[in-house]
Amino acid sequence: MLKEYRSIVEVAGPLMLVQDVEGVTYNELGEIELENGEIRRCKVLEVDGSNAVVQLFESAVGINLSNSKVRFFGRGIELAVSMDMLGRVFDGLGKPIDGGPEIIPDTRLDINGVPMNPAARDYPSEFIQTGISAIDGLNTLVRGQKLPIFSGSGLPHAQLAAQIARQAKVLGTDSNFAVVFGAVGITFEEADFFISDFKKTGAIDRAVLFMNLANDPAVERIATPRMALSAAEYLAFEKDMHVLVIITDITNYAEALREVSAARKEVPGRRGYPGYLYTDLATLYERAGRKKDHDGSITLIPILTMPEDDKTHPIPDLTGYITEGQIILSRELHKKGIMPPIDVLPSLSRLKDKGIGKGKTREDHANTMNQLFAAYASGKEAKELAVILGDAALTDTDKLFAKFADNFEAEYVSQGFETEREIEKTLELGWKLLSILPVGELKRIKQEYIDKYLPKK
Repeated sequence: MLKEYRSIVEVAGPLMLVQDVEGVTYNELGEIELENGEIRRCKVLEVDGSNAVVQLFESAVGINLSNSKVRFFGRGIELAVSMDMLGRVFDGLGKPIDGGPEIIPDTRLDINGVPMNPAARDYPSEFIQTGISAIDGLNTLVRGQKLPIFSGSGLPHAQLAAQIARQAKVLGTDSNFAVVFGAVGITFEEADFFISDFKKTGAIDRAVLFMNLANDPAVERIATPRMALSAAEYLAFEKDMHVLVIITDITNYAEALREVSAARKEVPGRRGYPGYLYTDLATLYERAGRKKDHDGSITLIPILTMPEDDKTHPIPDLTGYITEGQIILSRELHKKGIMPPIDVLPSLSRLKDKGIGKGKTREDHANTMNQLFAAYASGKEAKELAVILGDAALTDTDKLFAKFADNFEAEYVSQGFETEREIEKTLELGWKLLSILPVGELKRIKQEYIDKYLPKK
């Protein structure tokens, strides 16, 4: 029988002070029973001697201090896991919201996870095909990698996330691939878009969805990514599946951290975010990876909207330190109607060299990737020069590079959200675009590959 306390002395917003508690610990779950028998969930945020500061998951409206009872469970937030999770939709705290039955668990996992021993980590080295040329061809995703997408408000990161979730596969191992999707603080319309897209395309059969809506409590928002990663750890390291985790939107998660931090009257850091934002984000991102002697892996794509499109804002800035690159969406390309609007020049996948080449994608991949980057950069320079000095100032070669840049954006980067391109198709498209340029300008490609793959005019 759980001990009950009738010693609530103060309620301030989502926080509540309970006095004269015994044996209560940080992060412990509890529940408040109101006078009318209604139950509301809560979590311990702080313990000072016999005083506990508790945060409510639901509203504090209607709580009468003298007539309400508090019980503590002696454990943190846990997720019930089993293979039956696949194809299901849950709320941010792991309760089914799709009308299906409760999960009968194989086991229950603490959502904070167990840190992965650095010595047990295996180096990411296997290519994941997303079917999106700007990622597969130029900023390749590798199994076990953490590759965030930096977006801005109003940009189509939701469609891109749904496309990656729908199309991503480790080549040759289709049957053992799963997607865990964590939606953090999104609107009902966005949640409806994701759920209906997953169901319409059949991707739901290999997916687990956690949905935390914008009107759900902040403390639930902090739990949702951990729920998703706990489900991923079970599927990857207990069931040997290749798991792709997509979490959107990390900015909403950081805002919830700031809200809780302010309620606790902590000293703020940069832009009001708590000083431990870096550490907190790292506890999420570092749960991705591969383990030696395990077939399974967790590949993580966190999506965040940069406030005011500012890459130096604390959330993208700290995320960039912890993860292995970034895919950046461009408002300028979006205005041009290029979908997905991936800005390939500032985007970067630090592990792309490990996942491409002979036996993984194709022998010419690294050379063509470098040449496409260089040619696109030269083309953009030529176009900027034309704006300042006029077309007359461009040489014939400059004009070809400018033409290449336009065609590259229109054909290679822009493919829509329904088109899936095999890696061979992406590489062939790269060669077709490079054929616009004089052969003498293809200085980053071995002659043997030019002879073998360059289309004959």
